[in-house]
Amino acid sequence: MKTADPELMRAINRFHVLDTIRRSGSISRVEIGERTQLSATTISAITASLLDDSLIVTRHEGDLRRDNANRGRPRVMLTLNASAARVVGAKITSSGIFFVVTDFEGVVLAHLSVPVRVSALPLDMLADLVEDGVRRCVLDAGLGLADVTTVALAVPGIVEHGSGRVRSSTILQGNDVPLAAFMSKRLGVATIVESDANAIAKAQHWFGQARQCDDFVLVSLEDSLGLGVMHDGQIFRGARELSLDLGHMMMGVSNAQSLRLADIASEKAILDEENADLRLREAMRVGRGMSHVRRLLEEGNDGFAAAASRAGEALGIAIANLAGLFAPPLVILVGSSLALGRDLIEPLQASFERALTEPLRAVTNIVIDEIGDEAWARGAAAVALSELYGAPWSTTGPAARIT
Repeated sequence: MKTADPELMRAINRFHVLDTIRRSGSISRVEIGERTQLSATTISAITASLLDDSLIVTRHEGDLRRDNANRGRPRVMLTLNASAARVVGAKITSSGIFFVVTDFEGVVLAHLSVPVRVSALPLDMLADLVEDGVRRCVLDAGLGLADVTTVALAVPGIVEHGSGRVRSSTILQGNDVPLAAFMSKRLGVATIVESDANAIAKAQHWFGQARQCDDFVLVSLEDSLGLGVMHDGQIFRGARELSLDLGHMMMGVSNAQSLRLADIASEKAILDEENADLRLREAMRVGRGMSHVRRLLEEGNDGFAAAASRAGEALGIAIANLAGLFAPPLVILVGSSLALGRDLIEPLQASFERALTEPLRAVTNIVIDEIGDEAWARGAAAVALSELYGAPWSTTGPAARIT
């Protein structure tokens, strides 16, 4: 029988110890053992190494001023060293790039928004904007690029996480773009590329609706229909660490054609219902298409109302299928399409209830979260921090990731 890779197990254990300290804020070694089920010997070895690398620091709890007869040993508590590393997270959309710089705990030190039509740009020009945004945001945080350990970019589409290649995306020209390698060379800083759905799933787990939940499903309703699955506190990825794409889910097949969820429920599918409106086209150029459609719906636009209803019904069925596969306690909906409001959400919830099997009715809940773009960038930063938490460190920093 094949045994587990010792270095992989050490990395997993390091991650769980650091993540437990992050979640707790301040915790003793005994409490870490209770929460992780790791042995005292393992915890002692890991925490000693983390202290040597200055990733964590100690704090004593207890009154040291009592007389010798009654003095007890103070509790030694462990906390993250916030200054141990700084990372940059960025979300790239069709209409803008959003940056954050965070410390080792994930606290935002600076943020920046750059409105730009990314989908119309060649890779060299996009790289210029990303580099300038990273440098500006780092400067705003009172740092230099040499102080940054990792940059993480979140993009819509299918991403091969290990290699950092974007296999397909609505915002990049062409397929199989080696974005991580390209930006690592440009910035001189290790760069990670992740799907935006996985990044926001990480943000929900660290800072949002799923802070107390290690198993959930996230559906991103934007230019593309992204899917993030969190299992046992870790992002689930497919073969070759590929991200997931809900838009590819088949909703029907005939001899004439196949129908995918994206053909019914993506932003493009909804917006294409009515494309003669000049104001709508202008709103779409700056990433405000769905907000403009919301106003048209309030004015009684029947075409968009029908499109939003069809999208909602299809999404409800798709989410019920996800519930049947994963039985998650939470399904979190995020993204700009939520601007459609009840015209999308009510048909979605109704078709979800109809399609959901009886055993799951008391298990799975849908949570709607209309978060801002900074949260997505912060999720990208959390992806970078997660990799640092599991990386083998020395006094000079984490070793390069082996893929």
